[in-house]
Amino acid sequence: MKTITSRMFAVLFAAILLVGCDATRNANNKQKGTVIGASGGAVIGGVVGNNTGDGNTALGAIIGGVVGGAAGAYIGNRMDKQAQRIEEEIPGAEVERVGEGINVTLDETSGIYFDTEKYNINQQSRQALNSLANILQEYDDTNILVEGHTDSAGSDAYNLTLSKNRAQAVTDYLVSDGNVSRGRIETKWYGESQPKYDNSTVEGRAKNRRVEIAIVANEELIEEAERQAQN
Repeated sequence: MKTITSRMFAVLFAAILLVGCDATRNANNKQKGTVIGASGGAVIGGVVGNNTGDGNTALGAIIGGVVGGAAGAYIGNRMDKQAQRIEEEIPGAEVERVGEGINVTLDETSGIYFDTEKYNINQQSRQALNSLANILQEYDDTNILVEGHTDSAGSDAYNLTLSKNRAQAVTDYLVSDGNVSRGRIETKWYGESQPKYDNSTVEGRAKNRRVEIAIVANEELIEEAERQAQN
């Protein structure tokens, strides 16, 4: 499991310096939630948004919602456990603990596979999504952002629609077959505008055909964390 992506390291480090968080040098995931704090989350979230072109992308949504303090440590501890479960249950999924949330990337290497120019959930994808749905039900004090992305093959308009259909298909499956409450899920799509890998290679295009899922604390968990912090 990754704690911070390589492409985010410089951004995170700079923002942490701005808020004077020298203690993060040896912090684990839970401790990072404590020392970054709300102001650090706002700084990082803003930088993430500026660099991706949209402040509501998966990583930006996670980091922008950092609570910080002892409450953040409490949330971080729960996210550590949930991220470990996802990594164990969905081999090949890219699981990143960022701030007080989790960023899960599902692509062909993790069993989430869409046929070319298709967006239906095929049999190969069902096992991974069923496992994810079970974990999301177990940790029901979170909100979920589902994002669809494509490679650069095809027109911008076509890829935007394709990414929308794929993201909606994952959301619909989690709700209808996985029994995850639709009220917990927000669905967005970005077409080819946010590549993570080189679209000039076959492997890069395959990895860019992905669905990213951001998992963050809901209001109930934040309130619980704040009560625990006061004890």
